[in-house]
Amino acid sequence: MRSTADRIRHAISFEFIGILIVTPLFAWAFDHPMGDMGVLVVLGATAATAWNYLFNLGFDHVLNWRRGDVRKSLPLRVVHAVLFEATLLALLLPLFAWWLNVSLLAALLMEISFAAFYMVYAFVFTWGYDSLFPPQRSQRVSA
Repeated sequence: MRSTADRIRHAISFEFIGILIVTPLFAWAFDHPMGDMGVLVVLGATAATAWNYLFNLGFDHVLNWRRGDVRKSLPLRVVHAVLFEATLLALLLPLFAWWLNVSLLAALLMEISFAAFYMVYAFVFTWGYDSLFPPQRSQRVSA
């Protein structure tokens, strides 16, 4: 299992790099001012950072409980990324609609675009992170 410090480093570096990429890209793509999109992305990233920590901690505990190991296969990485993005989308949808003054449907389409971007980004980033900072094998914990 990863240490708390390692989980914090992972979450903060993931969100910081993501903000640098997504703010100008989505301000341009959705034709909203960079400032408005930047505030939304930072608010979303703050929520996502907290959720990232909690989601990954829970996911690793389930893996450790079920398999005695937190390493992820390719299919498990896909499941991990999809579950994370789907739950984050549900949490952030009202914020998108309110902040950008758009309908829930328009916000949903934006969120799906963000989720698609971040799903690919999460997959690539986490794989790279795990390669640079491999998780330690852990003992199986019985419940």
